Amino acid sequence: MIQTLVATLMWALVASLLIFRRKRTDRSITYAALTIAIAMTLNVDGIYTAVDPLVGGTNLATLLADALLMTGLFFLGRGVMKSGEYRPTLVRAAVSAPMLVISLSAIAVTFLFIDRGPTTTQFMSDLGAQPATAAYSIITFVYGGIVIAAMLTLAARRYRHSAGVQRLPAALLTLGSAFGVALCLAVIVMDIAHVTGRLGLLHAVQPAYGPLSLLTFLFLCAGFAAQPAVRRAQHYLRDKRTAALAAQLESLWNRATQVRPGLSQADPLAASTEDPEGRLHRQIVEIRDAMIDPRVTFDTRRTERALLERAESHLVGNDTAVATTLPVPNVEERES
Repeated sequence: MIQTLVATLMWALVASLLIFRRKRTDRSITYAALTIAIAMTLNVDGIYTAVDPLVGGTNLATLLADALLMTGLFFLGRGVMKSGEYRPTLVRAAVSAPMLVISLSAIAVTFLFIDRGPTTTQFMSDLGAQPATAAYSIITFVYGGIVIAAMLTLAARRYRHSAGVQRLPAALLTLGSAFGVALCLAVIVMDIAHVTGRLGLLHAVQPAYGPLSLLTFLFLCAGFAAQPAVRRAQHYLRDKRTAALAAQLESLWNRATQVRPGLSQADPLAASTEDPEGRLHRQIVEIRDAMIDPRVTFDTRRTERALLERAESHLVGNDTAVATTLPVPNVEERES
């Protein structure tokens, strides 16, 4: 049941990323989600029992699923690392291609020494007492734990350096990564307990596996899905704010262009096709031009100047170049 829920979460994440991140050039997160979704789907009992006979019926589907999971974690870690400028040496090493190749080679070699028998959906329960099986699982989850710990480091730092709603994705990724590290540690403990015959310890830790798996994928999926959703929401709210400020400046801008015609009058077609930010920027520039032009008389009220400054601050929040292109008035203006 847990595997089915996890697979469902991963495919939901794939769908959301294909919708919200389709225009982004870096597809690492999307590739990671797709690869992990396939791996989790292979772990669903009904699908596993259908696929494994197709590849020999000796549980090779387990190796395939785990290799896909490790590859997906590699892309996931790379995607998280690329999204920020903080890339410490240990993090780069953890999500490096050589680390992935070494780990995949290690589990492939170890897998050959397992006496696997026929298809079983309880691979570790049935075969975990074998040293080769324990080594295989430990290598898999040590690699996963290292990559997820690297993600935890990056997500926690991003949370500390974010503010407002931008903290939400980082908080979710931090929680998901923390649960993921705990999951990997729990599996490693179970592997060691099983192969050494400490079944009491195995049975004590085993109940944590399902909840930790679900919480790990739930928070990670929520975090990665929240990133593009938050960006879209912020862009939408910014566009609304831009349009509102342009509408509030309309009357002041009309007065300014009456005394000093600008681009709007010289090329009305180009002005009519501008995006909201371009339109607001042009309004501000033309108002400022009228305010500083000594050849014209253009009086403004204090409330109008305050509105103009709010509009400038709004644009500068997203485009620092605006601050250097807008002229500052140096003439006396009428108070009202």
